[in-house]
Amino acid sequence: QVSPEQVILSHSPLQLFSQFHQRCMLVAGQGPVEENAHNLGFKHVVTIEALRKAYPLLDMVDQSRRPKELPPPTTGFPTIEGVILFGEPVRWETSLQLITDVLLSNGNPGAELQDVPYPHLPILACNMDLLWMAEAKMPRFGHGTFLLCLENIYKKVTGRELKYEALIGKPSPVTYRYAQFLIQQQAEKQGWKVPIRRLYAIGDNPMSDVYGANLYNSYLKSAQQDQVQAGGKRSPQAASPQTEGCLELRNGCNNSVESCESILVCTGVYRHNGHVPRKTEPRTVETVFHGHRDFCFDPSLVEASYIVQDVDDAVQLAFKKENWS
Repeated sequence: QVSPEQVILSHSPLQLFSQFHQRCMLVAGQGPVEENAHNLGFKHVVTIEALRKAYPLLDMVDQSRRPKELPPPTTGFPTIEGVILFGEPVRWETSLQLITDVLLSNGNPGAELQDVPYPHLPILACNMDLLWMAEAKMPRFGHGTFLLCLENIYKKVTGRELKYEALIGKPSPVTYRYAQFLIQQQAEKQGWKVPIRRLYAIGDNPMSDVYGANLYNSYLKSAQQDQVQAGGKRSPQAASPQTEGCLELRNGCNNSVESCESILVCTGVYRHNGHVPRKTEPRTVETVFHGHRDFCFDPSLVEASYIVQDVDDAVQLAFKKENWS
């Protein structure tokens, strides 16, 4: 049985970004985004819908939603100090427009635009999957597709690159490090004395699940090399700038973990034809990189350590590798 504290959502590591918890943050996505933000520790939250109601002249694509009369000036609306992108919204044109307005106006979308501020307001983004698999025969657009649109719109309008304070969710090393942090916490609660040496990451998407696990495995290896070169005195530092601001997480993990094994299942985005091999032979190299702009493509990182049919087979494989079966 899985306890609630063992469940990691893509946005869970945001609770450790306490430097933003007191700021007024615009949140985008769908579902209970305001509640999710509050549960993560963010005290002052503005939704896209609240921003749209405060400034009805901003949302102009859908003609049926345009105000019929000129609305009175907006007063008392807080200055937005950052943006949280939880996941793909429902009305993309509205979110793309209003998020861009907030970035261009430095958090005051009702003000007349002077110079475009750069660097822009901090952006924390979760979920980078370009595509995901549902009941349809072909993959569906994910939040990575929305981020791609936002990045290109911002660059087209300003001539500059959209930058993220943090990218969270697979394949970001922040997410795997947070998972390690929670796993080690659970082990300590249960009085487990044996150090955890290996992590097993199971997923159905080579471009996010496998890529992220292998990227984190590379991070663990480089951290070990850093320790050896420093005489074992340093704690492992992140190879990715995405973890630079996460001191609590970095300090909370011990350095016993040596590797992260990737296990690819055939019940989602990835479908294997014929017999399911235990090892990835022939090599499962994707020719088109579906990953996020800020992650360099290395074909070897989409090669899973193992391919199995489903999650049950993956768990059984991990048990066998650890001599638990």
